[in-house]
Amino acid sequence: MMKPARVMFFTYFAFCGLAAHAAAAELQVWTIAETRHVLREDLQEIVLGSGRRGEVRIAAAKNEWEGFQILVRSEGRVKGIRIEPADLAGPDGAVLRAGDARLYRQHQIHLTEPTARNDQFKPGWYPDPLIPTVHPLTGKPLSGARFTAMPFDLPANQTHGFWVDLYVPPDAKPGVYRGTYRVTWAEGNGQKARELPVSMTVWDFALPQVPTLVTAFGSPAQRMPGYYRRLAKDGKEKEPADWDAVDTQCAQMLSEHRFDATPSSRLAPVRQPNGSFRIPEEQIRQLREFVDRYHVNAIQTVHPRSAVKDPEKERERLHAWLKAWDQAAKDLDRPVLFFTYLLDEPNDEKAYREVQTWGRAIRAAKSALKVMVVEQTKTQDPAWGDLYGAVDIWCPLFCLHDTETAAKRLALGESIWTYTALCQGKEPSPWWHIDYPLLNYRVPAWMAWRYRMTGLLYWGGMSYWDRVDDPWTDARTYGRKPGETREPIYNGEGTIVYPARPAGYDGIVPSLRLKALRDSIEDYEYLAILERKGLRAEAEKIVLPLTDSFFHWDPSRRKYQEARAKLAAMIVGGQK
Repeated sequence: MMKPARVMFFTYFAFCGLAAHAAAAELQVWTIAETRHVLREDLQEIVLGSGRRGEVRIAAAKNEWEGFQILVRSEGRVKGIRIEPADLAGPDGAVLRAGDARLYRQHQIHLTEPTARNDQFKPGWYPDPLIPTVHPLTGKPLSGARFTAMPFDLPANQTHGFWVDLYVPPDAKPGVYRGTYRVTWAEGNGQKARELPVSMTVWDFALPQVPTLVTAFGSPAQRMPGYYRRLAKDGKEKEPADWDAVDTQCAQMLSEHRFDATPSSRLAPVRQPNGSFRIPEEQIRQLREFVDRYHVNAIQTVHPRSAVKDPEKERERLHAWLKAWDQAAKDLDRPVLFFTYLLDEPNDEKAYREVQTWGRAIRAAKSALKVMVVEQTKTQDPAWGDLYGAVDIWCPLFCLHDTETAAKRLALGESIWTYTALCQGKEPSPWWHIDYPLLNYRVPAWMAWRYRMTGLLYWGGMSYWDRVDDPWTDARTYGRKPGETREPIYNGEGTIVYPARPAGYDGIVPSLRLKALRDSIEDYEYLAILERKGLRAEAEKIVLPLTDSFFHWDPSRRKYQEARAKLAAMIVGGQK
């Protein structure tokens, strides 16, 4: 039997041990504004080095979104964590309202295997899907879903993050705006809080409502029915009850991230009794409303094969069909590019022949409808002939851009876009997968501007969930199939957004990768503004050291933030 003195001794030290653990379990809170993932396993010291960042300093133009991350970690469990935004007070009583901030919690996906060719991979829990606090259209709080943003119970010895988006209205006064956000959590019967000073510098220029960079990423709303039909057939999920609402939400989210939204129905030229074609006025009116509402700069049309089977034998019919697009462009009265996606990756002689036949027949009409082909400007095999004269818009892989032939096509008035898929090329380029650096999603727009490219393309409608049931937990969206052992996998391939039902509504939620792409499109806009001001040569002095080529780019996240600030200063100064 233990003696009373010994019982008191052990009780005392047990109490001291608990007290010491409680003191050590204090919540760590820090912030970053750089384009990077912070994994569950990452410590504050690893993320920040020797520094401690308990404040937020960001900057943006008018009509621009800018985000930052709030990260939390503790040695003990912490319950009920919330982020409380605050008004940011600026010059002469101007305010960036707390109610306009968008708050999300970062959901983490466990990755145990790397994407192909990722020799820097480390297994862990990677953040990507963003759980919103409110419905993106109604603004009503979300609760009771499979995943909720707040309150959040933080497990011991895990790092988790929140994302905060701030929008600067077009009419905001330039200057510095300051306020104090709070991170609160439950402790005992009360609440504790940590204050985070936030400052936003608003630069004295605005981004245009309609982006300069074309983004042909497809439509999540048009891919989602197939995903839900498959799950419904297997008895796993029901289809959304209101597809129109899903379509609206998807278009709104893409527009807010400066992507080209896709109309739910495409224009369709109708054959007239006299042999001509005409697009109904009601379709034009609806498209004009869509373009104005979502700030669209390009529209992919139906393929001319929908009206013509043989472009050479039916040239007159083809030209009549193309004239309908010429008239539509005039009637729409908006600076919108009409393009047809003629062929994807023509990689053999037969495919080259198809592009040559169709492309040259279409271009002979000198139509407003442009021919886009996913192919590089350098001919693959001289024995196939070339595609010159058959293409208006070239779209090579990052790794297949050829500067010499591209310069010649640009000099002839043709355009060049670019894209990525899988992990192609002899050397690494900024491949788009969850386990590669998040900066990979930001630098291609800088490279595109460097090479005078005017568009980015991606496959899968941002939502290629065909091979997984739940992209929230399974990132292996492409590659190795069940039962295979040697094939590579591609974590997050073909996806940029996630199904929103687990967060409490039907539609899509954004990701950290979507936010990085939005930032890249805004970066491109800075460069486009400078080019319109006649300052391209000066801007190149900032861009070229960061992006030597699609194979060599500066990996420092901080340097892109610093370069962006220099570009902004150049815009405001307006002088060489």
